[in-house]
Amino acid sequence: MNSRAYIYLSVTTLFWGANSVAGKLAVGHVSPMVLTTFRWIVALLVILAFMLPQVKRDWPKIRRHWLQLLLYGVFGFTAFNALLYTAVGYTSAINAVIEQAGIPMLIFVFNFLLFRIQASLAQVLGFTVTLVGVLLTAAHGEFSALAELQFNFGDALMLVACIVYAGYTVSLRWKPELHWQSFIAAPAFGALLSAIPLFIWELSRGAAIFPDATGWGVVLYAGIFPSLLSQVLYVRGVEMIGANRAGLFINAIPVFGTILSVLLLGETIQLFHVLALLLVLGGIAVAEWGRPSEKNG
Repeated sequence: MNSRAYIYLSVTTLFWGANSVAGKLAVGHVSPMVLTTFRWIVALLVILAFMLPQVKRDWPKIRRHWLQLLLYGVFGFTAFNALLYTAVGYTSAINAVIEQAGIPMLIFVFNFLLFRIQASLAQVLGFTVTLVGVLLTAAHGEFSALAELQFNFGDALMLVACIVYAGYTVSLRWKPELHWQSFIAAPAFGALLSAIPLFIWELSRGAAIFPDATGWGVVLYAGIFPSLLSQVLYVRGVEMIGANRAGLFINAIPVFGTILSVLLLGETIQLFHVLALLLVLGGIAVAEWGRPSEKNG
């Protein structure tokens, strides 16, 4: 069972890592808010085709928790991805995927501030090293840029995206008990509703780019793989080995994303990228090695 869960979760993070690459490929072929809106239209069409019976069975629960489920879609799905797709118009896909490795550290900080969840000394050290790696990437290898607040605009957007997703993840402790199909379907609807105003805003500015052939390829990929299949596989992985162990796999996103950026986009790995990856993954390894024992997963 464990080996199957590892495969599910590895494929999940592969799709998520490729999402940043897809966003970079979309530049000039489909604008960020058009992509954000169309991907959820695709996702909902798939949901209607395959998940509608389960959604109908869970409708009383969905109706009872409708606002909470819609907000999950607004922040965890639309806000994060709208920021991501906008960010890669200004920074590299490699930077975007490495910066996402800051999400576990942010989750730790939010859990401590909100719920006083304690961490071991090794965890504090590990998260600190991870933060250094993320900042190294955001500063493009020049820490003096941090002192002068000379962030690339895209990197700043990615850091905001990470904060949003970390907050979304922490809030999942209050999620209602629903079948995984319904829990994916309801936030996906909320994601589409919240994406429409962004689409209208982009259209009103004359900045909307409707997809060409490449753009449609990105839309279909984003709507099917990171939006749906990754969510399905992630939920199954959590069911099989527990949330804590499954959550570690999010740290594979920068590894997969960096490799795919080099293979598909022809981006060049610079020394600070390698150092950042080593710091991020090494810090996470230290944090997980020294984490306090927990009763659940």
